[in-house]
Amino acid sequence: MLKGIPKILSPELLKVLCEMGHADRIVISDGNFPAESMGKDAIVIRLDGHGVPEVLDAILQVFPLDTYVDHPVNLMEVMKGDPVETPIWDTYSDIIKKHDDRGDSTIGHIERFAFYEEAKKAYAIVATGESALYANIMLQKGVVI
Repeated sequence: MLKGIPKILSPELLKVLCEMGHADRIVISDGNFPAESMGKDAIVIRLDGHGVPEVLDAILQVFPLDTYVDHPVNLMEVMKGDPVETPIWDTYSDIIKKHDDRGDSTIGHIERFAFYEEAKKAYAIVATGESALYANIMLQKGVVI
């Protein structure tokens, strides 16, 4: 046990977060995301009993976002014509504002299939049991100052 570390950050996930270097990316995926097939060249960590917001909040307590790119946080864009609402994105915004002074300006959107291609290049994918649609989020690591 360690003090000050969110309990949701397992030893495996902490190790991965420590191993990641500047500009490496991690995906926190919803329950529908094909984590295992997208993560064939990545480390896949399963947190099926948890939702993306609680994982995001815990990771951002120890993980610096990249300051050298416009959008170190990227969401999977909703497909045109898909009548899906994404209130979870407001939750993400609140969490990001709590951990990074740049707030919403850190957030970008990547077209769904382009997001899949970028996810294939991620260092790690955290597969959650999140049931919200379009709840996938990609974080790019910055430096600790």
